[in-house]
Amino acid sequence: MAKNYGFIIDNRRCIGCHACTVACKSEHSVPVGVNRTWVKYVEKGTFPNSRRLFSVMRCNHCDAAPCVEICPVTALYRRPDGIVDFDNRRCIGCKACMQACPYDALYIDPQTHTAAKCNYCAHRIDVGLEPACVVVCPTQAIVSGDLNDPESKISRLKSRQQVTARKVEKGTFPAVYYIDGDTASLDPLATEPIAESLWSQQNRGVGFEAPELVSDGRHPLDRLGDWLSLGETSATFAKQVDANRQNLAGTPRRVYDAPRKGIPWGWQVTAYLWTKGIAAGVAMWVALGGLSGSLAGEFGLRAWGAAISLIFLALTGLLLTTDLEQPQRFLYVLLRPQWRSWLVRGAYIITFFGAIVTAYWLILAWGGAAFAVEGLVLAGGAATAAYTAFLFAQAKGRDYWQSPLLPVQMLAHSLLLGAGASAVGNGFTGIIYGETAAAPRWFVLSALGTAAGLHLLCELSDMLLTHGSTAAGRAAKEIVWGRYARQYWWGSFLLGGIIPLLMSWVGTTWSLPVGGLAALVGIYVSQHILVYAPQQVAQS
Repeated sequence: MAKNYGFIIDNRRCIGCHACTVACKSEHSVPVGVNRTWVKYVEKGTFPNSRRLFSVMRCNHCDAAPCVEICPVTALYRRPDGIVDFDNRRCIGCKACMQACPYDALYIDPQTHTAAKCNYCAHRIDVGLEPACVVVCPTQAIVSGDLNDPESKISRLKSRQQVTARKVEKGTFPAVYYIDGDTASLDPLATEPIAESLWSQQNRGVGFEAPELVSDGRHPLDRLGDWLSLGETSATFAKQVDANRQNLAGTPRRVYDAPRKGIPWGWQVTAYLWTKGIAAGVAMWVALGGLSGSLAGEFGLRAWGAAISLIFLALTGLLLTTDLEQPQRFLYVLLRPQWRSWLVRGAYIITFFGAIVTAYWLILAWGGAAFAVEGLVLAGGAATAAYTAFLFAQAKGRDYWQSPLLPVQMLAHSLLLGAGASAVGNGFTGIIYGETAAAPRWFVLSALGTAAGLHLLCELSDMLLTHGSTAAGRAAKEIVWGRYARQYWWGSFLLGGIIPLLMSWVGTTWSLPVGGLAALVGIYVSQHILVYAPQQVAQS
């Protein structure tokens, strides 16, 4: 029988001494500020009936590891003995594994600029030794061994004691179990970080994108509109934090934890969604206009649309590359693909779409009949617009991204961005050179109104539907009524939906650039919220 290594953390024995953290850092030369294993302190109860809980946090070496599934280059892999290991020589630093891990176990090593995590001290296991944390634990609170061997210490302990695991609902089948595990300590949403902790001086975080966070953990863009009174005000938020700090009702509180890792996917991902949406959206509307006959005689207009699509597609590729910690390894995605990853599938979809749009542009530029290609352009544009939703769905650590509505929402974003870009171009041309041809102008107005209506419908559906988990619900609440409420209502809802819809009804030459610009700005704000809000929900 194949081996299946795992851990049992006996919380009855753990004294919170951090020997495991120090041993792990020493064994693997883990830099300051990041951890492969760490100890979390949670206080529970009210004086004098209070106690402090210690919980060791680390990679769970899952049987169905989402980090392995999403890794585009097999830098993360599961060994035959159950250990989830990594090869930093292959890692491109895309940070997708950080989003996929429900246990917050991965980080970007600031020295190697590659992903890293607990690897069960695989080099020690291979020579018959136990992991460094197990050897150094003074109370034997950390037990390692083969879970498939009924005679092993870990198997006997697991069979005799009631054990719990973290986030089993994710279907990852974790191999780290806790004896006397308390929900207040194991559930990251059961407690909130407080200001007066031993890590309070690092509340900006120490990981990738951490410098982008301001002192209260918000992105500078999140502060736009603070003068408006909608949503949760900073004073209300401060009162909630103060209530947690004082522990007035005996609510469990986190008093010691690892520092934040920041926002793994930052502005580059928002910008990539925006440029990709414009590229796909413009091409889809142009192809649809050709197929429907609305733009049948407009060879020059459709050629310009294809050219704009290619320009924004090139910008998308540039943003994707610069977002990597190891950009020189970008071609690994195409040359060493791990086909289950939607990063790989998306790279090939974009490549295919770029080739089709290039052929479409050449045919139109030479005055040829492009009808046969337009169907492929339409299909490729839809796939390019929507594939990121499936990539986000693979990021199991972010519950809000698991919404089945997300592919439709991203398709709506792309259609509105394409219509907005077309409206800006068509409107300014009409203002400068006089009224444009009736058919193209009518088509662009119809496209803008239809896409804006679809976007508003998606926003309303997302607001009214019940979310599948507490974490997803918390992210949705932050979007609609919390820290992102101002951006949501004034940016995504008003600029991204209502104004473009109204401008499409007005139907004048000047309404086209106004509605188009509003759509472009509003959808950028909407995508910023979509990227950032789920990453603010704690995972550990």
